[in-house]
Amino acid sequence: MSKNKASSFKIILRSILRRAENLIFLLKDKVSERNFIYFASVVVAITCAFAVIILKSFAHNIFLWANDINAFLKLPYINSLLPIAGILLTVFVIRNFLGNSLEKGSSKILYAVARKGGIVPKKQMYAQIVTSSLTVGLGGSAGLESPIVITGAAFGSNFAQKYHLSQKDRILLLACGVAAGIGAAFNAPIAGVLFAIEVVLTDVSISAFIPIIISAATGALISKVSLSSDTILNFEQTLKFDYHNTPYYILLGILAGLASIYHARNFQKVEKFFGTFKNKGYRRALFGATILAVLIFFFPTLFGEGYESIKILASKNPGVLMDNTMLEQFKSEWVLLAFVGVTMLLKAFATGLTLGSGGNGGNFAPSLFVGSYLGFFVAKTVNLLNFTHHLPIANFTIVGMAGILSGLFHAPLTAIFLIGEITGGYDLMVPLMIVSSVSYAVSKQFEKHSMDVKALADKGDVFTSDKDKNILQSINFYKLVQQNYKTLAPESSIESIVEIFSTTEQKVIPIIDNNKNLVGIVAFEEVRAFIFNPLKIKFMTIPEIMHQPKELILFEDKPEKIMALFEKSKASILPVIYKGKYFGFLSKIDVLESYRQRLKEMIID
Repeated sequence: MSKNKASSFKIILRSILRRAENLIFLLKDKVSERNFIYFASVVVAITCAFAVIILKSFAHNIFLWANDINAFLKLPYINSLLPIAGILLTVFVIRNFLGNSLEKGSSKILYAVARKGGIVPKKQMYAQIVTSSLTVGLGGSAGLESPIVITGAAFGSNFAQKYHLSQKDRILLLACGVAAGIGAAFNAPIAGVLFAIEVVLTDVSISAFIPIIISAATGALISKVSLSSDTILNFEQTLKFDYHNTPYYILLGILAGLASIYHARNFQKVEKFFGTFKNKGYRRALFGATILAVLIFFFPTLFGEGYESIKILASKNPGVLMDNTMLEQFKSEWVLLAFVGVTMLLKAFATGLTLGSGGNGGNFAPSLFVGSYLGFFVAKTVNLLNFTHHLPIANFTIVGMAGILSGLFHAPLTAIFLIGEITGGYDLMVPLMIVSSVSYAVSKQFEKHSMDVKALADKGDVFTSDKDKNILQSINFYKLVQQNYKTLAPESSIESIVEIFSTTEQKVIPIIDNNKNLVGIVAFEEVRAFIFNPLKIKFMTIPEIMHQPKELILFEDKPEKIMALFEKSKASILPVIYKGKYFGFLSKIDVLESYRQRLKEMIID
């Protein structure tokens, strides 16, 4: 009987969904393209907001449950065991239900925009929710924001694909999903808009802001109604800016930039280490999760997102942070300072262990965690050393979050307005600007790309903010290679050259030996003066009239290098070499035409 009920429920659900889809198709036909995009931005935001509610509620309730157990046991045993279970369960789900693959990190959104025309796999609409809830919800030391924005991007992208929207609208709705995700996760719609514009969309006109604003506001509104203030990161105390503290905020900005580099590089080292494992299943997961468990045992605040500990640091009694730890009986101001400093330095390794061993999450929450701990550490150190000037610890704890967020993601505007919104006011706007801009400048000096983009940028797969490079990256150069050129051997007759130039439109003839090596080329412009004169060519051979090409394009060359070779050689076509052998010719005109088409498709208006 229960099976029949379940079957009936599925039939009814499918019927409802089918009718809803038909109504949306009808709406698309009845309203203007712009109005349908406004409608779509609301639908995408609603679905994304509910995903945020599920994720945040699950993670928060698990955290409360673990804390209740810890209070009873007096030692963080359960905190150490839960992350192991979470990471192993995540690996189990990925291997058995997600085809043994899962794209992690918000950099995948940039890759989708740059190389796939905004197409995000359908499984990302649910895969990120399931896996990140297991990993982070059960204590993995990572954040939920990256899975949230990927989920939002997937909702937007697949909605556009379902209703046959253009590429520019698909990318726009992808950005709407991202904005809604950030807006809902922090109840910060302005930060959601800025993150979508600053990080995801590299070239956008004013009219594209409206759908993104609608999505961010919708996501934040649903989050505000559905999530309690305890579930999301927010601060209620009144914060004031004292201009006398400006030099210390500049110092915090410099240290935040350096800490951003430290976090990014050590996180990437840990991930790279796990990438070398031959067995990437349960053994790798158990190995990494066990080390993480040890870290969490001694430093319990590494458990989960860490937002509760950020609130404690900014409160009037930060010493609570050491309750139920091995150091509880040694409580003092200096011990607390050391505990905070060491925890801050270990966060990069804890996050690397979480994600490298097979868990799913992101670095957005860890950046806020590290920033708050750094701000607390700086202010507390100055105060303990009995400097004549007393610093407001809560202010520095909060402003520090903007510093690391700006330094890691190269998104200073997002950092400024996100922290401004979650503090409930803009009294700290000046120090937020100082710390974020200084941190960004320091980080940019040492790292050209943000942490999320660096790995892809090293492969030439994506860029940060250069529109021209973005379009070049999206072009498949090797589909443009012409392989139908007629070739000749060095021992071929001159008459063969005359025949090719006379009967085809070829302007260049590649000369290939028996091993398919390119030994030279014969260019029509260089031999036209004599090639059709039988008397002049009677005793000539091909080696006498051929020459080496000005430049060679290797199959593995990146787009920027290919365009540089065209510019350097001043040639309109260049030969392409694949594994040392002749492959074909690439025309600069074909590249520019493809660029023009891609530019037309990618402009968001």
